[in-house]
Amino acid sequence: MSREQDIALSKKARMVAIVVAATMLLWMGAQVLGAQLGLPARFVFLFDFVALAAFFWSLVVIYQIWRARRSGDGRN
Repeated sequence: MSREQDIALSKKARMVAIVVAATMLLWMGAQVLGAQLGLPARFVFLFDFVALAAFFWSLVVIYQIWRARRSGDGRN
């Protein structure tokens, strides 16, 4: 694997870490805010589904990184 490919995969991994951390913080904030404002359950579930979508995206990208590192070609 070339240095450029390694740097690209590192940037992808850093983006995943930022998305996971930000999603968790925003989800917890939405739960607290929803409880304080007395939002209906459908809005709380909406926050949950958005967080699940972000986590699913993160898993897909992590799998792509894992496959690229394992194959050594740096693609995906």
